[in-house]
Amino acid sequence: MSYGMSSALQAAVYQALISDTDLTAIVGAAVFDALPSGTLPPLYVVLGAEQVRDASDKSGGGALHEFTVTIVTETAGFATAKSAAAAVSDALVDASLTLSRGTLVALTFHKAKAARVGTGDVRQINLIFRARLADDV
Repeated sequence: MSYGMSSALQAAVYQALISDTDLTAIVGAAVFDALPSGTLPPLYVVLGAEQVRDASDKSGGGALHEFTVTIVTETAGFATAKSAAAAVSDALVDASLTLSRGTLVALTFHKAKAARVGTGDVRQINLIFRARLADDV
């Protein structure tokens, strides 16, 4: 098992999201690998937490990555956030991502949680995906 493919997966996921025309039609350029300082836009997508476990087998090293993509909006209701979440899901599920290290074997949707944040109009959807990677090193 190796954690060595994590950065390659993150870069490929980020590239897939910023290149997706359906997603950028909804959120514009507000797709972040890390939140910028200053005022945030009223709707944005950010890459989040990741958990990784060994998925090696007789054929070689591998890992199963569970990673979160979060959609946040200040708009009342969930409609806008759900549209953005659908675009994220469509961009990633079964995507053919090219990694700088390793090979993507499968990329699937695992689960989601939509919730209001605090007492205001902020809504957040956390999408969790599973990526099975084979290490070519």
